[in-house]
Amino acid sequence: MRIPLLAAAALALALFGATSQARDASDALTVPPSGVLGVGDAQLTSAFWVGLQAQPDKLILDRAEITAQNAKLLQLDPSMYDLHALPAMLDRARVEGWVTDLAERPQHALFDVDGKPVTTATLDAILASRALASIPAQQKTRYGLIVQRASLRAFPTTLRVFSERGDTDIDRFQETAEFPGTPVVIAHTSADGKWLFVVSPRYAAWTEKENVAEGSAAAVFAYADKTPYRIVTGDSVRTVFTREVPAVSQLQLDMATRVPLVTDLPPDQPVNGQTPYAAYVINLPVRNADGSLAFSPTLLQKNTDTAADYLSLTRANIIRQAFKFLGERYGWGHAYDGRDCSGFVSDVYRSMGVQMPRNTSKQAISPALEHRAFTAKDSRAERIKAAQALQVGDLVYIPGHVMMVIGQLHGQPYVIHDVGGMSYRTADGGKKHVKLNAVSVTPLLPMLFNDKQTFVDRMTSIVRIRH
Repeated sequence: MRIPLLAAAALALALFGATSQARDASDALTVPPSGVLGVGDAQLTSAFWVGLQAQPDKLILDRAEITAQNAKLLQLDPSMYDLHALPAMLDRARVEGWVTDLAERPQHALFDVDGKPVTTATLDAILASRALASIPAQQKTRYGLIVQRASLRAFPTTLRVFSERGDTDIDRFQETAEFPGTPVVIAHTSADGKWLFVVSPRYAAWTEKENVAEGSAAAVFAYADKTPYRIVTGDSVRTVFTREVPAVSQLQLDMATRVPLVTDLPPDQPVNGQTPYAAYVINLPVRNADGSLAFSPTLLQKNTDTAADYLSLTRANIIRQAFKFLGERYGWGHAYDGRDCSGFVSDVYRSMGVQMPRNTSKQAISPALEHRAFTAKDSRAERIKAAQALQVGDLVYIPGHVMMVIGQLHGQPYVIHDVGGMSYRTADGGKKHVKLNAVSVTPLLPMLFNDKQTFVDRMTSIVRIRH
């Protein structure tokens, strides 16, 4: 149904002040059967939003500018780790700091996936498994490559824990995930020897040891820098099935994964029992039985969504890449083979070569990224003005959440974001909530943060990837 004109105007006055732009925007919004205000079938296609852009293919940053931006991020942002710059020896204080800074002992009640309380004894055992006392005073810096999509955890345990019974969407021990080929530093081992504490360029956390193959710094960095390569530009792709080398068979490669090509094999000879003529022969890291690093060729079909290099940073590509995740289930810390709000926006930008911190709290304040911060001193009118000036690709932050702008429609900004739900005021003044739990398209202005405040009222930062 269409929101009646007078009710919509009253809603605009209540939420946004008496600005004519906000009132006009609310007048134009409809409520489709899905309940997602202002979003119909047309708005669920990337072509719709690309078509609204005056110069959709104009470069925002070129490759040299992106490279400089990434170098600035590594230099200035303390949440990033320049693995090349780490010393040859790691001292105890640095390693213990990494481990303890990641997570403290939980101070609130936690429940397992079946709704049973996590006991004090269980938490004691989990914390003890970090084996902090066994960290040596000095140790050689060790390197490795991630060999499969790897969960990174707050503690060395697969136990999934939640803040409320029955709510199993946010595992409080899940931090993020890394993809095959990601270089890491191996800093510590759990008491049972089954987990490694690793430092990737974007995160330091625990992962199961079968996710990592250890090799020399030279081998690890040579792999990460090897050319030519393919960039995964789809939401994810899988390598070709191979019985001969199970470790690289149907391996999941998520968006922005970089895989080097094998160029020294005869093109008329089979690879893992299959002709390579309709596939790219790529080189993937594998883990030997003793944990050491090796490499194996495998096939990636040419009809999968990959590119010979990172995509150009344009408004069209930002929109198209973001829409490849549309409808993907929300996955806190990249759980459920998906991603969360900050993982979503960073994976989209990384497919164009732009590196970002992993979490919203770090992205929103990064000293290497252009951002406008908002405080209690900013009026609602100032916030609305900033929202209505948003451009495609801008990232809008509220406490614990980030949204990516995809364009302006009906006089107001629309966003795509990985979000649990949407709440907004109805024509009669009530509140409607729609559970989304997926990558979704919504208008920004009507989104309610709580009964009294909108998302715009709670904006903490706007990040713009620009000159």
